[in-house]
Amino acid sequence: MSRLIAASDHRCRPHAASEELVVRQSLVVLIVALGVFTASDRTGQAGTPAAPNDEDAIKQVIAATTEAFSRHDAKAWVKFCTPDARLVTVRGESMNGVREIEKGLTTIFQTRGRNVTLNTLAVAVRFIRPDVALAHVTNQLSGLVNPEGQTLPSQQELSIRVLVKDQGAWRITAFHNTIVQK
Repeated sequence: MSRLIAASDHRCRPHAASEELVVRQSLVVLIVALGVFTASDRTGQAGTPAAPNDEDAIKQVIAATTEAFSRHDAKAWVKFCTPDARLVTVRGESMNGVREIEKGLTTIFQTRGRNVTLNTLAVAVRFIRPDVALAHVTNQLSGLVNPEGQTLPSQQELSIRVLVKDQGAWRITAFHNTIVQK
């Protein structure tokens, strides 16, 4: 029996040394990856806008789309999109391209959103590059109706918008909306 234990101990030691080497290598890789991630995250957060008024221009796009939404004007809303933009609603409906977004918003405005109004509560802009920005926008949505026509309680929504600067104008290229949980 002691021979069996000794033999199994002998086989486990090289395996244990191998595991220790793998753990050490993994830690080194993790530390390096965290360093790279932290450096790139700092660079992204501190990215210099292409022009001093870029953040204001982005906030104007957000204000204009909020106003167009409250007026139920899908055509005006999509004027602030890139041709290949993608919009994902709080219900997970995905619309690709300006035509599909305009059609989808028009349908919403004719059905559950026929009485909606939108009010922007907060906007945070982060420049990824001088020509790419990420905006987190919190809105209050009121007037949404259910299929039976009953008005639902107001809700807060958080949208994440990716904007790109093309020929001097900021445009939405990706928009994902979600309901803020209380």
